[in-house]
Amino acid sequence: MFTSSDNNKALFLGIDGGGSKCKAIVMNEKNEVLGTGIAGPGNPLHGFEQATTSIVASAKLALTDAGLTNVSLNELVAGVGLAGVNLPVQFEKMQAWQHPFKQMFLAHDLLIACLGAHHNNNGAVIISGTGSCGFSCIDEQEVLIGGHGFPQGDKGSGAWFGLQATKQVLLSLDGIVAPSSMNDILLKQLDCTNTTSIVEAIAGKKATFYAQLANLVFDAAEQGDLVALDIVTEGAEYINNLARTLLIKQPARISMLGGLTPRLKSWLNEDIQAQLSEPLSPPEVGSVLYARSQLAKQKTKQKTKQEQSA
Repeated sequence: MFTSSDNNKALFLGIDGGGSKCKAIVMNEKNEVLGTGIAGPGNPLHGFEQATTSIVASAKLALTDAGLTNVSLNELVAGVGLAGVNLPVQFEKMQAWQHPFKQMFLAHDLLIACLGAHHNNNGAVIISGTGSCGFSCIDEQEVLIGGHGFPQGDKGSGAWFGLQATKQVLLSLDGIVAPSSMNDILLKQLDCTNTTSIVEAIAGKKATFYAQLANLVFDAAEQGDLVALDIVTEGAEYINNLARTLLIKQPARISMLGGLTPRLKSWLNEDIQAQLSEPLSPPEVGSVLYARSQLAKQKTKQKTKQEQSA
C-alpha cells in the first residue's frame, strides 16, 4: 500500500490526461504518494494548448498538495499518459513539446491504465467510462479492441447508453415504440417538454453530455423497465464479448476501469465477473511506473555505451 512520506529526494510525476480532466500524482523512489492534483482536460486531440496547460497546472497542484512548494517542475521525472496520443500525429506533437520537467516519458492512456492496474507488462483492461475499449499488454505486445470513438463506436460506454436512451425516448414520443419510464426522467433532466425541445437541447452535444445521461438507463433497468433492460443487456453483452476477446491472449490479470464500472459490472455474465481483478493502482500511478521503467532502460543503454567505448 502506498503511504504519504517526503523523506526521499528523487521525485516522480505521474499524469493521466483525458477528455474531461487531467490527474497528477507526485511519488518518491519508494513509490509513496506525496500529493495529488486535478486540472482541466488533458487530451491533445481536443486542444494542444489546453492539454499542456492542464498538465502543468495539475503538476503544480500535486506539489502544493504534497507541501513541496520549494520544488520546481524541472526537478520531476514525469510519466505522462494521455488520451489521443495513440494517434501518431498527436504523439509527435506532444513529444516535441518544450516541457518544464527534468525528463518526460510519454505514453497513451491505455498503457498507463494497464500498468497501474497490474504493476507489470502482463495484463488487460476493459475501459467503460465516457468511452469504451479493451486493451492488453503482454510481454510488451499491445492489442487494442474498440476505442473507435463516439458515436461510431464506444458501445457499452456512458455516452452510448445515454444516446440509446435519447433515441428510445424520441421514438416513443413520436408514438413509434411503447413509452418507457425513462421518458419523464429524460424530459425533466433536459428541461424539455417534447421532441422538438429535446432535439434543440442535444444538438451538437459531445460524448461527455450523453455520458451524463447513462445513470438514468441503469436506474430504469433496475426498476424493471423493459426498454432500459434491453439497452443495458445489449451494452453489457458487448463488454462480455470484448472481455472474451482479450482473454484469448491469456493475460495474467484483467481489470475493469472507468466511471461506469460500478453500474455496469454487475450486469456482465458471471463467468466474466469471476475473472475480473480489482485494479492495484489508478492510471496516474501507472504513469510513474512507466517513467521508472523507461528511466531504467535509459540508464542501462548509457552504461552499455560507456562500457563499449571504454
